[in-house]
Amino acid sequence: MPDADIVMQGLHKRELSMEINWLYDFIAVATARSFSRAAEERNCSQPALSRRIQALEVWAGASLLDRTTHSVNLTPAGEAFRHTADDIVRRLSAGRLEAQERARGASDVLKFASTNALSLTFFPDWLRRIETELPFVPNVQLVANHMEGCERILLASDAHFLLCHYHPAATTALTPSHFRSLHVGDDRLIPASVPVSRRNRKPRFKLPGTEGAPVQFLSFRSESGMGRILEAVRATSPLQAHLHTTFTSHLAKLLVTMVQAGRGMAWLPESLISDQLASGEIVAAGGQQWYVPIEIHVFRPKLRLAQAAEAFWQHIEKAATHSR
Repeated sequence: MPDADIVMQGLHKRELSMEINWLYDFIAVATARSFSRAAEERNCSQPALSRRIQALEVWAGASLLDRTTHSVNLTPAGEAFRHTADDIVRRLSAGRLEAQERARGASDVLKFASTNALSLTFFPDWLRRIETELPFVPNVQLVANHMEGCERILLASDAHFLLCHYHPAATTALTPSHFRSLHVGDDRLIPASVPVSRRNRKPRFKLPGTEGAPVQFLSFRSESGMGRILEAVRATSPLQAHLHTTFTSHLAKLLVTMVQAGRGMAWLPESLISDQLASGEIVAAGGQQWYVPIEIHVFRPKLRLAQAAEAFWQHIEKAATHSR
C-alpha cells in the first residue's frame, strides 16, 4: 500500500494541473447533453473533448457524466459540480471583463447583449431616455443576437446586461439563483398576415385554420426567445390552431419580410410591425384571443458589476419601482 503522504502529494499535483478549459468543456457537454455537439461548440475533436472530460473526472475524484444511455446525462456528483463550474467560470469572466475595463480606463463602459428585434425597436429610445438622467455619459457597446446567443454572452460575462422579451412560461438559462431581471417594457406577439387585397382588409391567412386546410405558418427557430415563448404558450393554450410550417428563422425582421411577401402568417412583436399595422399593409390573422402578451426584461448577473454598470442598474431599478 503506498504511503499516505505520497498519495496526497500526487493528488495535490493533479489539483494544480487542472485546466480552466476543462470547466468550459464540461459545461458545454452538460448543456448540449451530447459530446458531438459540445465538441463542435468547443471547436475540437470529440475524442479530444472526451479525454479532457475524463481528466476532469480524475481530478474531481468522481464520475460527472452518465454515459450508459443514448444521451449524456449528469450524475448526482455532476449535477452538484455543474453549479460550481458555472460559478467559477462566471466569476473569472466577470473579473477578466473588469480588468480589461480598468486597463483601458473604460470605467464608463456599458456592454449590452440584445435580441435582434429589440435592438431595432425598443433599445434606442429606451437608452436615450435613460442617458438624459444619468450623472455620466456612458460608452455603450451593443451586440445583437438570437436569445440563445445572448444567453451565452451573458453567461460568459462578456456583457453586463441582456435585453430580451420574457414570458413566465418559457424557460431560460438565466436562473434566478445567479441572475436578476427587471421588467422595463411591454409588447405583444400578434398573429400577422397580409390582407386579401387593398380594399379587403380581411387576413389572407386566417386562424385557426382546419385540419384539411392548415394555415401556412412562418415560424421562429427554437434558439429564438420568441420561438420559446410561442412553443410554451401554444403547449398550454386551450386554443388549437391548425398550422403548416413553410418557413423557419430566428430573425423577426426576416419573418416580417416573408409575411409582407404573402408567404404565410407569423406571430410577430407589435413593436416591430406597428407601422405596417397602422397602414394596413399587415393585419391581424385572428382576434385578440390569439395575441400573446409579453414583457421586456433586462437581465444582469447577481455578481457585482463595474461601477458604471452598477450605477446604470440602480437607475433603471428605481425607475421600474416608481412605474409600478
